[in-house]
Amino acid sequence: QVQLVESGGGLVQAGGSLRLSCVASGRTFNAYAVGWFRQAPGKAREFVGRIPWSTGITYYADSVKGRFTFSRDNTKNTAFLQMNSLKPEDTAVYYCAADFSPGLSWGVGDWREYTSWGQGTQVTVSS
Repeated sequence: QVQLVESGGGLVQAGGSLRLSCVASGRTFNAYAVGWFRQAPGKAREFVGRIPWSTGITYYADSVKGRFTFSRDNTKNTAFLQMNSLKPEDTAVYYCAADFSPGLSWGVGDWREYTSWGQGTQVTVSS
């Protein structure tokens, strides 16, 4: 069992930056990819991106390419989401999730691919 806890959300003006953290605890010795999703009020959960354990492809949703950057420190079981040039439409609850599968069953952008989820952190961007 792995527990994920996000932090770093808050209120920021448009054009500003935030850095979200996702700390894993519990059974974290297995390699896993970390996906990031967000959900705005009244909208479906949206895939933001995914970073592999070490090597591999990092995926970004088109809506965040060039503005968001994923990174991770495996020695600290922590993943990061650096968000720059924030827009009001980025306002949402942001979730990190872990995928322990060696292969893909649903696709990198499908929430069903991920088995452990954090509680989410609110990001609000004012115009």
